[in-house]
Amino acid sequence: MKSRSSARRRLAVTLVAALTPTLLSAQATTDTTKKKPQELAPIVVTATQVPFPAVTTATTVLQGESLRSRGIVHLLDALREVPGLAIVQTGSFGGRASLYTRGGESGYTRVLIDGVPANDPGGDFDFANLTTEAIDRIEVVRGPASVLYGTDAVTGVIQVFTRRGEGPPRITADLRGGNRGTMTLSAGVTGGTATTSYGFDVLRHTTDGIYAFNNQYDRTALSGSVSLEPNEATRARLSVQYGDADAHVPTEGSGVVVDRNAFSFGQRLTLGLELFRRLSSRFDARLLLSGYTDDGGFDDAQDGQSDTLGFYAFKDLNHVVRRSADLRGNLYLSPDVVVTGGALVEAERERSFNESQSQFGPSNGSFQVSRSNRAGYLQLLGVAGGLSVNLSARADDNDAFGSFGTWRAGLAYGFASGTRLRGVVGTAFREPTFFQNYAQGFVRGNPELRPERARSWELGLEQRLLADRLTVTAAWFEQRFRDLIEFTFETPGPTDPNYFNVAAARARGLELELEGRPAPAITATAAHTWVDTRVTDPGFDRSAFGFFVPGARLLRRPTHVTTLAVDWRVADRADLSVRLLDFGSRDDIDYEISERVRLPRYTTVDLAARADLSRRAPGRPGVAVSLRLANALDERYESVVGFRSPGRTVLSGVHVVF
Repeated sequence: MKSRSSARRRLAVTLVAALTPTLLSAQATTDTTKKKPQELAPIVVTATQVPFPAVTTATTVLQGESLRSRGIVHLLDALREVPGLAIVQTGSFGGRASLYTRGGESGYTRVLIDGVPANDPGGDFDFANLTTEAIDRIEVVRGPASVLYGTDAVTGVIQVFTRRGEGPPRITADLRGGNRGTMTLSAGVTGGTATTSYGFDVLRHTTDGIYAFNNQYDRTALSGSVSLEPNEATRARLSVQYGDADAHVPTEGSGVVVDRNAFSFGQRLTLGLELFRRLSSRFDARLLLSGYTDDGGFDDAQDGQSDTLGFYAFKDLNHVVRRSADLRGNLYLSPDVVVTGGALVEAERERSFNESQSQFGPSNGSFQVSRSNRAGYLQLLGVAGGLSVNLSARADDNDAFGSFGTWRAGLAYGFASGTRLRGVVGTAFREPTFFQNYAQGFVRGNPELRPERARSWELGLEQRLLADRLTVTAAWFEQRFRDLIEFTFETPGPTDPNYFNVAAARARGLELELEGRPAPAITATAAHTWVDTRVTDPGFDRSAFGFFVPGARLLRRPTHVTTLAVDWRVADRADLSVRLLDFGSRDDIDYEISERVRLPRYTTVDLAARADLSRRAPGRPGVAVSLRLANALDERYESVVGFRSPGRTVLSGVHVVF
C-alpha cells in the first residue's frame, strides 16, 4: 500500500508540474489585497467591516462562478486550497467536516452568510452542508477578529456573499450526475432594475455514499435575497438561506462499519435584514438584524433484539436559536481616515434532549438555557501614502461570563519597488458551548466555565516581480491559547462537572504563496503552509491518550500542507483546471485501540473541464458541458482515523443559461 501511495504521489506532482509553466496565481484563490490600484480589485470588507483599503490582515477571496465552473458543489472542497486552512471529514459525503485555521480549534473560525453569524453557540460549524449554488464570493480572513465579530473569531473569519442580480432576468439551470448514485440539480434566477435587485437559487443533491449500506446523503437548499436602493443614500437588503440535510451513518465512533439504521439530520435557517443610510458626506450608518435557527440531531435505534451490549441505542435532539442586532456608524474624518463605532446585542438559546440505552441501564439528560451578550467596539482606519493603519478595541458584557475586552492593531507599508510589509497583533475569545455549560445525565456541564482566550501576532511580506506578473507572499504567525476547556472522567465528586478551563497550547507557522500569470489564458498558484502546534499545559490529563498530551501536537492538524493549481482558458470557449493537494501527517486518536496514532500524508489530484457548446444570444440559451474528476488518481487515505475517504469521484453536467 505504501509503494502504491508513493507512486501516485510522484505521478500527481509530475502531472501538475508538467502543466505549470511557472508558479502563478489561480483566479479561484485571488488575494485582492495584492492587486494593483489600477486593476480596481474589490475591497475585502470582512477584514474591517468597512469598504476601505486599510487591510492589514491575510485575506483570500474565492469567486463563486469560478468554483461552479470547476464542478465544485461543496464549499469545503474549495477551502482546502486556501493557505492556513486544514479540513478533515469523517468518512463519506455528508460526514461531519471540521476546519482548523492556523492550528486553532475547530470552533475558532467565525462563519458568516451575508453578515449573519452561522456558528452554533460555542463556535461549532459543520462545513459538510455548505454548497456553492448561490455564492457570489467567499472572503477568508486569517488571524484574530473577535474585536469586530466577537466569539468564535479566534483564528479567522469566513464570510459567504450570495448572488445579487442586475438587468433583465437571467435564469440558470445545472444538472450533474456521477458515480455512487450522485445527482445534483440546481436552478437560479437573478435580475434587477435601477432601484431593485434580486437573486433566488435552489439545489437538490443526493448520493449513495462510499460504504456498502446505510450511507445515503441528501441535501435541499434554498437561497434568496432582495435589495432596494431608492436613492444613492439609502439601501436595504433582505436575505434568507435554508438548508435541510440527512446523512446516514453506517460507522461507529471508531469508524467500523456496523450500523444499518443510524442517521443525522438538520434544518438550518438564516435571515438577515441590512439597512444603510448615508446621513451626510462624512457619516453613514448601518443596522444589521440577523437570525439563525438550527434544528437537528442524531438517531441510532437498537439494531435488533440481540443488540444489548455496551451502549446500543442513542438519540440526540437540539434546537438552537441566535438573534442579534448590530448598529454601526462610520465617520470619515477625511477621505483617508475613517472611525467606526458600533454596538451589538445578541441573544442565544438552546433546547437539548438526549437519551441512551446500554447494558448498564438507561440514561437521559435535557436542558433549556439562554444567555445574552452586549458589546461595543471602536475602529480607526487610515491610509497615508503607502502606510495603512488599523486600530480597534471591543468590550463585551455577557450574562454568563461577565465583562472582558479584546483588541487588535495592524500596520502595513507599501514601497514603490512593489514590496509590502505588514504586521498584526491582537486578542480573541471563544465562549463555551451550551453542552459544556449545562449538560445533564452521563456528562455534566460546568456553568462556571470562562471563555477560551487567545493572543496572536503575525508578520507578512508581499513582493511583486516581473512587471507584476509574479507575486511572492510570506506570513509568519504565532498564537497562544489559554483557558482551554478540557473534559475529564475523573471528577472530584459524583455530582461535579466534567468540563474545566485548565489546558493551554500554542500554534506557530509559515504561509508561503507564489502567484502570477505567464500568459493571458493561463493562471496558476502554489502555496505551502507549515504549522507547528504544541500542548503547553495538559490540565488534568497527563496520560499518553487524550486531547491534550504534554508537549504533543494538537489533534488532526497537519504540519505541512501544499497546494498547486493551474487554470487554462482555451480559445475563449473552454476551461481546464488541475488541483493538487498534499496533506501532511497529523496526530489522531484511534478509539478502537484507545491509542494516539499518526496518520500518514496523502496526495490528491482534482481535474475539471468545461466547454461552451453555444453562446447565449437573444432568443437562444447558452449551453455548456462539464466534467470533474475529484481524487482522479484514486488515492486511498483516512482524513480521520478509522474513516476512509472517498476514492475517485466522477461528476459530469450540463449547464444552461437563459
